[in-house]
Amino acid sequence: MSCGCLVIQEVEDGEEVNSKTRDSSSSSSSSSFSRTRRCWSEDMFPIYAMGHSKPNSIARTVLDSDGDPIWDSMRDEAKSEAEREPILSSFLYASVLSHDCLERALGFVLANRLQNPTLLATQLMDIFYDVMIKDRGIQQSIRLDAQAFKDRDPACASYSWALLYRKGYRSLQSYRIAHALWNQGRKVLALALQSRISEVFAVDIHPAARIGDGILLDHGTGLVIGETAVVGNCVSLMQGVTLGGTGKQIGDRHPKICQGALIGAGTTILGNIVVGDGAMIAAGSLVLKDVPPHRLEEKKGSDEVEAKASEEVDCGSMAVGNPARVVGYLEDEDPSLTMKHDARKDYFEHVAISSMDGRANGTFYCKKES
Repeated sequence: MSCGCLVIQEVEDGEEVNSKTRDSSSSSSSSSFSRTRRCWSEDMFPIYAMGHSKPNSIARTVLDSDGDPIWDSMRDEAKSEAEREPILSSFLYASVLSHDCLERALGFVLANRLQNPTLLATQLMDIFYDVMIKDRGIQQSIRLDAQAFKDRDPACASYSWALLYRKGYRSLQSYRIAHALWNQGRKVLALALQSRISEVFAVDIHPAARIGDGILLDHGTGLVIGETAVVGNCVSLMQGVTLGGTGKQIGDRHPKICQGALIGAGTTILGNIVVGDGAMIAAGSLVLKDVPPHRLEEKKGSDEVEAKASEEVDCGSMAVGNPARVVGYLEDEDPSLTMKHDARKDYFEHVAISSMDGRANGTFYCKKES
């Protein structure tokens, strides 16, 4: 029996869709604090464009059982892998091939990872499936996240690998279910799931936190996201990232990560501060104040082509250090998509200038009190 899950369909202008269309909305969406930017996945699967338009086409969410390319790809990949590795055929059949939609397969995989003697897998499967099948936002998110893993993680060669072998993906989808339960008022169950997610995946995300679509949790180990944190769309977070509060105050006390940002491994971001659109935080940084978003910089024509008019380039901030400081701007597309988080020439120039300034004052890097 088909589960009637969310699928994609690209509709050209002037065409009509016989299937019933509905608007999709995600309770975990966090677009209120970040401006609209396109993700690479939108070019491949325009129906997942979260309301964005594509020239000569209209992206619509269609309630149907046919035409889900990510789920179709997962099944094809599982069949191929079962043929190449017969010893895994039972595992692949139970996890993927025996199910009629991604929601059922994901519910099975998560339930069998999160079960314990008092939280039975069969009970968890029923809860997880019931949550996902009633929430259009989650149906969209689990597919956009799978696309993000395949696009941005070179170690994730297929969609099925994200589902079966990437704990960053599985912990993220477990959080999405806990978040939905939290919003339904089932807070005790949501907290119980948070505890199990932390024990099993070493990822601790409070179920009240708000996380957008197209998220990559690379490795995931040691990730901590606090109760009032917000993570925008198309964000990439490496292992060991902390989005934490300061002190014991209640209320809005955790960071806000705007869309397109890349947060490097081991980064700690504390307090109710904002990391702007397209910013890159280098690994090991301690961020205690706002990091500015994209800015428009003037890019002048080369000497050889002086007649070429100057143009404005969208640049994202690069923050480095402990405490972190903005040391340059990235000319690339959103760093969360390029996954380039090494220090650029700007940083080394900044360090060299700081060093020379310090030596001129009889110190190295910092001034000592006399």
